[in-house]
Amino acid sequence: QDLPAEVGRADIVLLATKPQQALEVLSSVASVWSEDKLLISICAGLRSDKLEAAVGQGARVVRVMPNTPSLVGLGAAALSRGGHASDADLEVAAAILASTGITVTVPESDMDAVTAVSGSGPAYVFYLAEAMLAAAAELGLDGATASSLVAQTIEGAGRMIRQTGLPPDELRRRVTSKGGTTAAAIAVLDGHFVRQHIQDALDAAAKRSRELAG
Repeated sequence: QDLPAEVGRADIVLLATKPQQALEVLSSVASVWSEDKLLISICAGLRSDKLEAAVGQGARVVRVMPNTPSLVGLGAAALSRGGHASDADLEVAAAILASTGITVTVPESDMDAVTAVSGSGPAYVFYLAEAMLAAAAELGLDGATASSLVAQTIEGAGRMIRQTGLPPDELRRRVTSKGGTTAAAIAVLDGHFVRQHIQDALDAAAKRSRELAG
């Protein structure tokens, strides 16, 4: 493929390379870049100013941080615009990403937090699912039964947060009877400071995002 020729004909360019390759790829098409083109980047950690510099100052850039549930139409994508992108450019990018799930608009300064919360977020849920499945096996449930129950439980809990509009702590209280089974489980989690460890984990992810951006 003649990449410069393809980019030269395009009105919208979606940058979906690995971050380490992105600036080199953009530099290779800088000679055909023009102000009528919109660059939408899903490369984690690359700030809009670096993307703009790679193709020429004044480039219209919209950054997107999607996540892997986009593959099943349940993604969460955050969008931020560079210094030269317009509200209309944001709308175009949001319309493209809408087919993969929800979109939100944030200032670029929030992108590291978004990366930690939703960009890496599915991995935290998968990690929880792994632990639940391991515990289910120790408790004697067969793999197929446990997998079905865990997947539906996670999906159902997420839908309850969205559809009820209630905060997670209220939903948790409603299912946690004093002296009951859920209370016993939550007591163990609190005793091991799991909440603090989760906060520390997201802080570490955000910090790493900032390091990569630098």
